[in-house]
Amino acid sequence: MDPTRFILLNTSHPGNVGATARAMKVMGFADLVLVAPRFADVLIQEETVAMASGAADILVRARVVDTLAEALDGVTFACATAMTPRDFGPPTHAPRELFTMLAGSEHRVGFVFGSERFGMNNDDVYRCHACLSIPTHPDYGSLNLAQAVQLLAYDWRQALGGFGVASRTTPPAQADAAAVQGLLAHWQEALADIGFLDPASPKKLMPRLNQLFNRAQLTSDEVHILRGVARAMQKPQPPRGQQE
Repeated sequence: MDPTRFILLNTSHPGNVGATARAMKVMGFADLVLVAPRFADVLIQEETVAMASGAADILVRARVVDTLAEALDGVTFACATAMTPRDFGPPTHAPRELFTMLAGSEHRVGFVFGSERFGMNNDDVYRCHACLSIPTHPDYGSLNLAQAVQLLAYDWRQALGGFGVASRTTPPAQADAAAVQGLLAHWQEALADIGFLDPASPKKLMPRLNQLFNRAQLTSDEVHILRGVARAMQKPQPPRGQQE
């Protein structure tokens, strides 16, 4: 059972409902409840479905209820995404600070988001156990509803353990010692051919190149490229006056 519920109060814009469903799905959450949205058919409106962008299953399972009390049924820890009222109310936390404590609990957590225009009223905030304040620039802290959902969904998923990141590419094969030594021998010849290396007085040039290649941890493809460079260096060059 999904231990997390996202609750939208009096939502005005269908696009925000669809974008919320998408934000939830990419973070692995599925329980969406709308409280008295502006449009009774918001879950099936064209803009909602379009903004869900593949998260239509979240919309199909979503519920519409009349009150916040109904939406919080079964929730044991409710988080208001609003400022704490001036008179009194639940404590305010940065999301990550609170999520660290909540992640190891047995709570069924509900995140409550107010309407786009008016946010949450005080009575709704009083029903919650905590207020969440997303840290933003002090001169401009206005977040779109769906953006706020995405940020909190991401931080909450990370607190719960997150998802692994799988590479889309196959790790390249590292060249073995024999391949690197073959490359060094080829470069020694090429550097001598262009006059960069004096075979009679090589000093430490080749050991230094050996150390450079070892630090680079060359792949097989990179060895082939560098040997191609060496072959190009060994090609006879026309006299300078005949060069194009």
